Amino acid sequence: MKSSTCFLLAVALVGLASSLVYASDPSALQDFCVAVNDSNAAVFVNGKICKDPQMVTADDFYFSGLNKPGNTSNSVGSRVTQVTVNQLAGLNTLGISLVRIDYAPQGLNPPHTHPRATEVLVVVEGTLYVGFVTSNPADPNMKNKLFTKILHSGDVFVFPEGLIHFQFNVGKKKAVAFAGLSSQNPGVITIANAVFGSDPPISRDVLTKAFQVDKNVIKYLQSQF
Repeated sequence: MKSSTCFLLAVALVGLASSLVYASDPSALQDFCVAVNDSNAAVFVNGKICKDPQMVTADDFYFSGLNKPGNTSNSVGSRVTQVTVNQLAGLNTLGISLVRIDYAPQGLNPPHTHPRATEVLVVVEGTLYVGFVTSNPADPNMKNKLFTKILHSGDVFVFPEGLIHFQFNVGKKKAVAFAGLSSQNPGVITIANAVFGSDPPISRDVLTKAFQVDKNVIKYLQSQF
C-alpha cells in the first residue's frame, strides 16, 4: 500500500474516531458534584459550583414532596412540580431530572419544548391526550408531522429532545403523570408565552406576518400574556 493511501486511511480513521468521541456529552470525572452557592468554592461544573466532597451529606441527594398534588387553579389547569438541579443539588453533573404534572379535568400542559432534554412520561392516574410535532421537513412542500396517543394509567410515552409537545387531560377526573428528563436542567420554552408574552414584546408587524392574521388579533393575543 502506498504511503499516500496509508495517510488518507489514517486521516479517515481519525476523523471517524473524532466523530464518535463528540457524539455525546462527556462523562463526569468525579462521583458527584453537589451544587453550592459559595463564591469561595473552586470547582465549577455544568453551570454550578461543586460543594466540598467532605461536606456533602445524604440530604444533598434528597427531595421530598412529590406525593403532594400541585395547585391546578390557573388558566391552563395544570401544574408542573420540578425536581431539577435547582431543587436537588445532588443532581449536578448527573444528567437527569424529574417532574410531577397535575392536571385538572380538561387541564393542559401547553405546547412547549425542552431544549436540552428528551422526556419520558408515565401516567399514574387519569387519561391524557399527548403528542409532539416534528421539526421542519427538508421538503418545503411537506408539513410538520404530528404524533399523538391517548394514554391511561401505566402507559408511557417519549418526547424527543427539543421538539414541541403537550399533554391534555381528556378525562372527567384529575390526572397525574411523572416524567424523567435527560438533563439536570432541561429548560422549558412554553411556545405561547415566549411568542406573545416576551419582554419587551415581539413587534406586532413581525407576528402579523408570521401568523398571517390581522394586527388586532396579535394585539389581543399579546394582551392575554
